[in-house]
Amino acid sequence: MVKHRKRKIDFMKKFYISTALPYVNYSPHAGFALELVQADVLARYHRLLGEDVFFLSGTDENSLKNVQVAEKEGIEVKEFVDRNAQKFYDLKKESILNLSFDDFIRTTEKRHIEGAQKLWLACQKDIYKKKYQGLYCLGCEEFYKEDELVNGLCPEHKTKPELIEEENYFFRLAKYQKQLKKIIGGNQIEIIPQTRKNEILSFIDSGLQDFCISRSAERGRGWGIPVPGDSSQIIWTWFDALSNYINALGYAGNSDEFQEWWQKNENKLHVIGKGILRFHGIYWIAMLLSANLVLPRTIFVHGYLTYEGRKMSKSLGNIVDPFELVKKYGTDPVRYYLLREFASTEDGDFSIKRFEERYNADLANGLGNLVSRVLALSEKVKPVKPDSADDQLAQEIKLTQEKYRKAMEEIKFNEALEVIWQLISAGDEFVDRNKIWELVKTDSEKAKKDLGALSNALKEISRLLKPFMPETSQKILVQVKRNKKTEALFPRL
Repeated sequence: MVKHRKRKIDFMKKFYISTALPYVNYSPHAGFALELVQADVLARYHRLLGEDVFFLSGTDENSLKNVQVAEKEGIEVKEFVDRNAQKFYDLKKESILNLSFDDFIRTTEKRHIEGAQKLWLACQKDIYKKKYQGLYCLGCEEFYKEDELVNGLCPEHKTKPELIEEENYFFRLAKYQKQLKKIIGGNQIEIIPQTRKNEILSFIDSGLQDFCISRSAERGRGWGIPVPGDSSQIIWTWFDALSNYINALGYAGNSDEFQEWWQKNENKLHVIGKGILRFHGIYWIAMLLSANLVLPRTIFVHGYLTYEGRKMSKSLGNIVDPFELVKKYGTDPVRYYLLREFASTEDGDFSIKRFEERYNADLANGLGNLVSRVLALSEKVKPVKPDSADDQLAQEIKLTQEKYRKAMEEIKFNEALEVIWQLISAGDEFVDRNKIWELVKTDSEKAKKDLGALSNALKEISRLLKPFMPETSQKILVQVKRNKKTEALFPRL
């Protein structure tokens, strides 16, 4: 597994983007694929803007549930996490989700272990040890208060928490309550959407309590990162995992990359699901404040991908396998559906029926049909060169660019795709209105001019699609350049 690529430090505007780290006690499902693709679109978009992008993903491997599942399978924990981490990394392949992340960090790596322990020591003034009894959800790897449970169950996993009594280390979160409210309320860290920002502020106002940041090595079966100076304790999964965002940059050794990409870079964005907002919007920020490190700039919070109205999870048995999905329908159709069907920050219910309807209507009959029509007609009067001579179509392109830019800046992927499809519709209307199929027979020069305008529109459609559907974008560009229609982009299902 290729994990880490050294990056050249330069003076271009930098954009640092990360996904959350999924637990590897299960194979990847479409819910996490949604997050990966969203982050990939933003990374590709910022590269198109000419920015130097560092896109990070990885896996969280120090969870107690990894130990339990490995025990059930009768294999060593390391063998288990190695196997499943590879599955998450394989999503990067062009033949799967075609992701462009620059680095992939595993929390069992030396650079991460050293960084997590360094961060612990940097927060030492806010860490103390005490005996504690609490309700622990293994799925969340978090303690809950009684009033946070729903009918006695974890609100996230709908399971009954386990009563745990131990002597553990705690972090003085309450100390940072006023500072956190000022940072979030004053938009020093922007939380998107506003509803999630309000959620964090409400949680802060309810009164922050110090939180447990270790577990006994005995309860953890010896798996995880030891607390510096106390081998009887393992660093809490979340305290260790959150530090990946700086560890991948070389925090442990205070590298030039860490200084340039984290400490000196204001353009840092975390892409996460709504279920882990508290960890990123409160715990992580407090840890950075304690360690006197620079904060992220933006936290983008997406909704859940549900199946038949329930969050996808292995425990519920309602997983949609992204590998099988891509195998049947192709990479770009899967990317398109995940980004177009659902509003970026809201839950969306996955449906194969709806997927196939989108495929046929938008891809086969929409984009694919326009490309096929324009190139088939162009072959009859070629060579046709992209030309912006038609004022009406040129104006449509300009309007599309403006709406697209606004949607991307607001991280509204479905709206950005919607305006591209409006341009596709405008192209179809242009063909019908000018009856180009007749012009190629009666006025080849006028046909060439009109097809030049349409080819120009296709080039722009290709450019705008590049972050979303990179393979399709390239295919369109090649066909337009050659004035030649090859195989159908999206054969009807």
